Amino acid sequence: MSSTKLVPETRLMADEELSADDAWHALRRHGGWHLLRDAFIRFRYGDAFSHSRALALQLCLAVVPFLIALSGLISDLGVDEGGLVVADTVIALTPGASDAVVKDLLVDSEQTEDAGELALTLGLLTGFFALSTTMAQVERGANRIYGVERDRPALRKYLRAGTLALLAGAPALAGFFILVGGGALGDSVREHYDWWGPRTDLAWEVLRWPLSLVLTVFAVAVLFRHAPRRRQPGVSWLLFGAGFTTALWWLASVLLAAYVSYSDAFDATYGALTGMMALLLWANLTGIALFGGLAFAAQLEALRLGEHEPAEPDRWEPDHADQGPTDMADIDPEGTLGRAVPAPRGDDERLPDAVGTGGSGEPRDG
Repeated sequence: MSSTKLVPETRLMADEELSADDAWHALRRHGGWHLLRDAFIRFRYGDAFSHSRALALQLCLAVVPFLIALSGLISDLGVDEGGLVVADTVIALTPGASDAVVKDLLVDSEQTEDAGELALTLGLLTGFFALSTTMAQVERGANRIYGVERDRPALRKYLRAGTLALLAGAPALAGFFILVGGGALGDSVREHYDWWGPRTDLAWEVLRWPLSLVLTVFAVAVLFRHAPRRRQPGVSWLLFGAGFTTALWWLASVLLAAYVSYSDAFDATYGALTGMMALLLWANLTGIALFGGLAFAAQLEALRLGEHEPAEPDRWEPDHADQGPTDMADIDPEGTLGRAVPAPRGDDERLPDAVGTGGSGEPRDG
């Protein structure tokens, strides 16, 4: 359930889209801790923690098939065609007891190659389906943060989710793989290929960070622009919320990767489940960062229109805080509990749609 206030559509204020300059002036006028506090309130009352956990589950269901596809790629490429490079990267992305499993995939046999092709195909198909449902979950959480009560109709929602999986989900996963496994990828290529010299290695170590940043910002901006069921302002306006998300996500990813890599306690505690537990933690932090940035962008847009309150007022106001009611009159002062239940309404007596109706009585697509 969400009790956030609906954010009016800023683009309805003028004929042209708002720019980053307008967002910067609004941020300076209403910014600081006041904006962060209200964004957190919108995040909380939009039930974003629950949506983050749901997104984490969907994201894990998407990442695991892609890792299986990478394992299939190892078997398909073999030792002489880059399989070792992919294997070293997979080991870096899946800490724990994965070394022996990955080495078994490098066995050059017809059975292993056939199994690798099957794993590659099924992993990509399953991963795309799971990533599409992940994008659908992003829409649901974004709508509740913006105060939109309903998602798009099912067909439109999942067609858009599949498109976003290609345009935003794939770049986001690529940015994550480069951020976490880019070092292992460069080290493996340097070890197995002579053309990868010191200059190439230095260039990769320098360029992989901005490359991961560009992919992440692009993916987040696309999600912010097209996931919510409303007319969003221009991308330049949304870049402030996207930057907020990217900063949180980078910080969480780097700190988690460092902790898993250099802490013996994490590996000793979870053993073979180290990689899966690290993935679960990362996915949950990713959801919090994403919806946190959406709440920041939504509240900034609401302030631009003079809507300062991020959530509806609390309607729970008990009359007797210290002691409960003493008789039936206190429980039911108007005697409504003793009245008969009304008969069901007929088709011609239906109430108007709660979402609202147009002049023809048909529900609006709001």
